[in-house]
Amino acid sequence: KKELKERASFMGAAKTEEEPKKGEWKGGGGKRREKELPAEGNRIMGRDIHGEANVDLRMIEPSMGTVIAEGSIFKMEFRLIKSGNYLMTLLLTDNTTTICTKAFVSEAKHDEITSMLKAGDPIKIRGEVQYDTFENMNTIMIKDLEKREKASGRQDTWPDGKRVELHAHTKMSSMDGLNEPADIVNQAAAWGQPAVAITDHGVVQSFPDAAKAAKKLKDKGKEIKVIYGIEGYVFDDEGLVDAEGNIDYKARPTNHIILLAATQEGLKNIYKLVSYSHLNYFYKRPRLPKSVIQAHREGIIIGSACEAGEVYQAFYKQKTHEEILKIAEFYDYLEIQPLGNNKFMLASEKEPINSYEELEDINRRICELGEEFGKLVVATCDVHFLDPEDEIYRRIIMAGKGFKDADDQAPLYFRTTEEMLEEFEFLGSDKAKEVVITNTNKIAERC
Repeated sequence: KKELKERASFMGAAKTEEEPKKGEWKGGGGKRREKELPAEGNRIMGRDIHGEANVDLRMIEPSMGTVIAEGSIFKMEFRLIKSGNYLMTLLLTDNTTTICTKAFVSEAKHDEITSMLKAGDPIKIRGEVQYDTFENMNTIMIKDLEKREKASGRQDTWPDGKRVELHAHTKMSSMDGLNEPADIVNQAAAWGQPAVAITDHGVVQSFPDAAKAAKKLKDKGKEIKVIYGIEGYVFDDEGLVDAEGNIDYKARPTNHIILLAATQEGLKNIYKLVSYSHLNYFYKRPRLPKSVIQAHREGIIIGSACEAGEVYQAFYKQKTHEEILKIAEFYDYLEIQPLGNNKFMLASEKEPINSYEELEDINRRICELGEEFGKLVVATCDVHFLDPEDEIYRRIIMAGKGFKDADDQAPLYFRTTEEMLEEFEFLGSDKAKEVVITNTNKIAERC
């Protein structure tokens, strides 16, 4: 019954209609389709498709009749039916929406399609839009199908040295990061960047997968260094220690902090700090007293993190220069990020930041602070997803967490060297190159 209902729903056929014979199928209106043609070149099914896509996937409706559509295969399924043919279902996505497309195919065509197509492949199809009463949605009944060439995607083509990303999250940053550890490592390697840091929120579970990805690349002759670190939650415990040495770790809010392992001893200390933060100082999140970090900072390079870090917050809250100097002393390097990362400040009446120029000024002042202290200033992306279009998935996560501004996602994607140089061109070309390329490589070389 399920098979008959499904067939009838998008074939416009009654249950008593004759089933398609092998190598044939009936389209809407009961017309018998011509015999299948073997695949040739990029044409996998039917005839050549002339012309470009003429419909947006989210806009398809039966009144359109026959349409040409393009997208990538999200999922591909086949179900054997009584005639010996297969019912093929392709879920087609354009990264903003996904639609269902279907076709009856012979066993031979099934074998061709499964050998030539896989999830993620871009395709172009021509077919009739029908309302599928089995799926309860508009679908496209495929008549012709071509495989498209994959877009090359963004490339890091900067000729004068490549940047290093020192602040990147994986899916182990719970309900925040989206990346597979291997995807970050592979992307950095594909762009020719010499290293990449993994810095999840308070945890280290992504390290094995990142190491495995780097080893696979090395076995193929492609070297890349993985820098192991975390983005922790730090608080100043000065004045919070009782007579018995216990720290009141619930008394103060936390700031973000980056810890990178420079040596094997540093990696061990990061493991210890992660354990302490979860076992001894956990309150809403795994917290780390500054004194505990200080006691275990051997082999660790400490960075000031994002806008939620102490240094950025000091400028944002307009603290005195003396107060800022005291805060900055604790850090080995200072961090600045693209203006878009902090644009949320402009949307809130509570924030003292009113323009992009003011965001630029904070980054400039952090650079000046680095010069005054002799500390490196590095530009990072705070990577949460790989490509700009992936923000939609984080939007869903943030909406689920109750954020009212979930639809206004910060551009927390992995950038190429040239993209980052463009982000910081307001600093001047020399300073931009220093914070994007020179200093990030200096930190990587110490790890």
